[in-house]
Amino acid sequence: TNMQQEATVILNNKQTSHKIRRMAYQVYETNANETEVIIAGIMKNGFLLAKRLKREVEKISPLTVTLCEVFVDKKTPTNPVTTSLSIDEIKNKSIVLVDDVLHSGTTLIYGVKHFLDVPLKQFKTAVLVDRNHKKYPVKADFKGISLSTSLNENVAVQFDRNSCTAVLE
Repeated sequence: TNMQQEATVILNNKQTSHKIRRMAYQVYETNANETEVIIAGIMKNGFLLAKRLKREVEKISPLTVTLCEVFVDKKTPTNPVTTSLSIDEIKNKSIVLVDDVLHSGTTLIYGVKHFLDVPLKQFKTAVLVDRNHKKYPVKADFKGISLSTSLNENVAVQFDRNSCTAVLE
């Protein structure tokens, strides 16, 4: 018999799609007076989620969505954060910073810190899974699901070409 532990599925593909659609409506609601919004995804899963969110926002709203890839060194988050868009392309716009899972908040807060030097119209954060184990005072404005799990359990979001699931490992 195979004793390998099965990963527990928290969100299957259908549920994930539903959560992302709901997050898209929240993005639209908070940007109803804007013509465009920048959805910035923390690589790599945050960026994959940002792409899905962009697709949904464009389906339900007239907003022009620009994607931005955010590079945070997860091993050494104090290293400089870089983005695929220049400061000039971001400034005075509305931005949503996206990551897949909010664990301790380290990655998200260093991502947030990068944009604090840029004058923005509005700044929101979005995650698919909020773990509630934060070390830092950072919050997700839009979230798919809140999960109180023990610290030794890992939540992984898995992206395939056409599907996305969240599992507890």
